[in-house]
Amino acid sequence: MGILEERFDLSGQAAIITGAGTGLGQQMALALADAGCDIVGAGRRTEPLEETGAQVRARGRRYLACTGTDATDSAQVNAMVERAIAEMGRITVLINNAGGGTAGRGKSLPELTDEDWHSGIDTNLSSAFYCSRAVVPHMLERGGGRIINITSGWGFRGGRNNFMYSIAKGGVIQLTKALAMTYARDQIRSTCIAPGLFPHTSDPEQLAQIGERQPAGRPGWMWEVGALAVFLASPGADYLSGETILIDGGAIAAGLTPAGLVPVAEG
Repeated sequence: MGILEERFDLSGQAAIITGAGTGLGQQMALALADAGCDIVGAGRRTEPLEETGAQVRARGRRYLACTGTDATDSAQVNAMVERAIAEMGRITVLINNAGGGTAGRGKSLPELTDEDWHSGIDTNLSSAFYCSRAVVPHMLERGGGRIINITSGWGFRGGRNNFMYSIAKGGVIQLTKALAMTYARDQIRSTCIAPGLFPHTSDPEQLAQIGERQPAGRPGWMWEVGALAVFLASPGADYLSGETILIDGGAIAAGLTPAGLVPVAEG
């Protein structure tokens, strides 16, 4: 094995990935498994997590499905991390991927309920905080680790009548920085991925329509986020911490509005 291969080799590593059953979470799980990493998939639904598990095991890696885990419940998160450590023997990587953007979307500020607020913040920010808090003591005992958070372009730009999601995703960026600054000398590296458009479709017509307004002329492919996660989890990223990496085909490069949209003042 050459030096470059060694720096991207995850053999002997074990990762917890929340929301590993579908979408980007599944793709990151498979990419890390391809690089030699064992996987703990955490989430609420059994079937998607088991599907991911079958593909991880087919790659020759160990897999543990922590089904029924609600990442917004700190007690469930603590139990999940404890089980993962007990069964895998070590956790060296945490990917905080669980999230969602539907709570309160489209409502004006006075229309938002306390339930809307807590649902949106807990799903996207508290979950990452709970998981990080649960795994950091173990990483400190082991002499280091990797925490990779997943945010969104909305964490940079905000959104009209889209309060909780953009606020929470902005908070994820700051959580990443706080973790990096606090644990840099303990060899715990914290980074953040901000994906652009990665649609859940293979329909050529839909993909063409989605890509029309993107600077790259296309949306992202799921595996591209997986490749980035492998890099951030690997020894090749040892000196990278506290940063948020936009993987959006240049969509935010020209400003903080969504690609293809021209801001218009109202009133």
